[in-house]
Amino acid sequence: GLKFSNGTLQYSIWLAGKSNALLSGVFLDDFTYHSYTFNDMIGSQGVSKEKMKIAMDKDKEMRLQSSASFEYACIQAHVKYTVHHDKSIATQEVLRESVYSDILLVSADESFTHFNEDRPSEFIRDLLADIQCPVMIIPRTYQETQKVVLLYDGKPSSVFAIKMFNYLMPWMQNIETEVVSVVDPKDNSILPENDLIREFVRCLYPQAKYTLLHGNAEEKIVRYLKECNKNVLVVLGAYRRSAVSMWFKTSMADILIKEIDIPLFIAHNK
Repeated sequence: GLKFSNGTLQYSIWLAGKSNALLSGVFLDDFTYHSYTFNDMIGSQGVSKEKMKIAMDKDKEMRLQSSASFEYACIQAHVKYTVHHDKSIATQEVLRESVYSDILLVSADESFTHFNEDRPSEFIRDLLADIQCPVMIIPRTYQETQKVVLLYDGKPSSVFAIKMFNYLMPWMQNIETEVVSVVDPKDNSILPENDLIREFVRCLYPQAKYTLLHGNAEEKIVRYLKECNKNVLVVLGAYRRSAVSMWFKTSMADILIKEIDIPLFIAHNK
């Protein structure tokens, strides 16, 4: 509500319209988070009750304006919608909502701090670690998808993500699709489980092309996507990792959120 994202709104309207779904606008009115800081409350006699009231009223108005903008956009697009004003801790509220949702759309820039954070923010990282449904990370501005890139590394999580993407967006079968994989230069130049993955993908995306890159996956994929001359939507899998493991290994999702401003469809495999 305090950092309304038009990009997220537009992608949400598009997805809800395509799938004839109920779109829930979840406004996280976290009682610990405000647009103002403690220093803004200081007057000549210390903390000013008058300044505090003005600031709190301003936040309330901003939150109401955001939800009103969401409702208006849904009505104009003839999309079924509902509005939730969740007032507890933001991360906990979103995780609770995700249990009862098919997919969550959230801005890549979303955070609940007063200072600028590098992407992905702590809020996004916590969300991706424990989310209970697929997530679509939304860039700053809406662009019509011209191509879908399915990242495949031979692990169940990457195949699971492709399954979930197809279940939720079957109409995307008509979009140009490419399977991208990275292998060690010393290994054979074939996809992991080559026959099985090609058979699987052929059922869903019969016109899909395949690109095999060699070298470091993080570097090669980022470079490849940056050089793509079309508006790309990337599909990738992710593991739910323990808090300890997250200290030692950065996920591909984290790297792509940081390096490229494109929509990412991310699904966990338990």
